[in-house]
Amino acid sequence: MSRAHAPLCALSLWLFLAPLAGAADYFVATDGNDGNPGSESQPWKTLQHAADTVGPGDTVSVHGGNYAGAYLETSGTSSQPIVFQAFAGETPSITADNSRTPDGFNLEGASWVTVQGFTIDGRSRAGIRAVTCEHVTLRDNHADGNGTWGIFTGFCDDVLIEDNVTANSGDQHGIYVSNSGDRPVIRGNTVYGNNEAGIHMNGDGSEGGDGIISNAVVEDNVIYDNGAGGGSGINCDGVQDSIIRNNLIYDEHASGISLYQIDGGGPSSGNLIANNTVLVASNGRWALNLQDGAVDNAVYNNILLNAHSFRGTLDISPDSLSGYTSDYNAVMDRFTTDGGDSVMTLADWRQETGQDAHSFVSTPGALFVDADGEDYRLSATSPALDAGRTLPDVPTDLLGVARPQGPAFDIGAYELTAGGGGGNDDIFSGQFD
Repeated sequence: MSRAHAPLCALSLWLFLAPLAGAADYFVATDGNDGNPGSESQPWKTLQHAADTVGPGDTVSVHGGNYAGAYLETSGTSSQPIVFQAFAGETPSITADNSRTPDGFNLEGASWVTVQGFTIDGRSRAGIRAVTCEHVTLRDNHADGNGTWGIFTGFCDDVLIEDNVTANSGDQHGIYVSNSGDRPVIRGNTVYGNNEAGIHMNGDGSEGGDGIISNAVVEDNVIYDNGAGGGSGINCDGVQDSIIRNNLIYDEHASGISLYQIDGGGPSSGNLIANNTVLVASNGRWALNLQDGAVDNAVYNNILLNAHSFRGTLDISPDSLSGYTSDYNAVMDRFTTDGGDSVMTLADWRQETGQDAHSFVSTPGALFVDADGEDYRLSATSPALDAGRTLPDVPTDLLGVARPQGPAFDIGAYELTAGGGGGNDDIFSGQFD
């Protein structure tokens, strides 16, 4: 090596070994002061001051107590995300909107950001709102009784919405992913009591972009008692090439899962709907609803039941039948292609379409441990045991149990384990308390 190259190599080694520039750990507490350095011993007082100060790589840990929300415009990076998190063992609550929008947390063009562990109840519009961004993670937050949505995203690619509770939204939905945001993952959330949809995905073609949400994964969610004002447990407008799997949807007052096009930039096509358990309430619509040219969708290993007096398993429009494949489902004897004006039995449906050759008619009492007690794991005598199709895209069940546990896949969101009762009892305990 020549002496001329030595300084450059030394600089490269220093850059490799140096700590990430700008990364810092900050703290917020109700008895802090925004004039403090934000250290653990001298914390800041407000989330907004933290949002105004942070940069890539920074982590803000927030102690328990009540706070106003925050408006963040600063992005992290893939290697240095910005994290707002609850201090270990404590639960901070956002009890007032941020100073600029009627939301709790508002991420405005802020990418590579995580918001984790907050209670955000009763905000004027959204508990958490994230728009014109990418790679945002919203995890383990509790959003109850917010004015319009629990969690809202718009034009936000690669968002992860995981392990949140979104309940009792006054106007619209528990979780709303909108505006052409591709590759969202909506996983492990508990979504209930929202006026309209539990989980709503809308490409919103009228708002710009291509109007399509593509390559979404919606899995392992527990969704119930939504839709009194209309809107399905899982609503898909302009959603394509996506997977909806291992969701438990019950006591829904509109439809269970709907694929359609109203404002989306195209029909909801090319999706896999697999191993979901869907039970619609007596005042609901159809367990599965495909409309407006929702072609090339695949429906396997689902339980699709309905307590309504004359509606049932499936309402599919004639222009959605092209490329539609369906089998190995536990169903009711009610199918329609005209909104329920006429109803077919399973036998009629098979003859008309050639679909569901291995599907069978069943009831909640035959399938579940305790349907009256809202325990929708499979009983030891359930006809859904080992009755499903092997699907590489569904390697586990709602609780993370590997599929299959027996010689074949079980039908529905839960896979029966060797111990009986379906799923892992320790994990399941208290899920519906």
